[in-house]
Amino acid sequence: QVQLVESGGGLVQAGGSLRLSCAASGRTFSSPAMGWFRQAPGKEREFVATMSGNRPYYADSVKGRFTVSRDNAKNMVYLHMNSLKPEDTAVYYCAAARLIGSSHYYTQRGNYDYWGQGTQVTVSS
Repeated sequence: QVQLVESGGGLVQAGGSLRLSCAASGRTFSSPAMGWFRQAPGKEREFVATMSGNRPYYADSVKGRFTVSRDNAKNMVYLHMNSLKPEDTAVYYCAAARLIGSSHYYTQRGNYDYWGQGTQVTVSS
């Protein structure tokens, strides 16, 4: 079993930045891909970014503003969020996948096996 714990959320003004962290622990952690998803009130959980090996992949809505990174030695995954907008307000979730797939494969939340509890990000206008 793998445990994921997110941190770094908070309240920020539009145009500001935040860095989310995800700490992985548990059985030998060797997930081929780690992803970030978010869920706003009344909406479905949506894909934000994924790091598959050393390849990042982003949703169009965050491309150019968010950067995903991974430190395998520390079992950490990060999401650097810049130029935040009010529509980025959501609970952000870290996820880990067990199977190897394409970048598109990792945009689908059903292809992730482990999830964190989420961290709230609120962007004020």
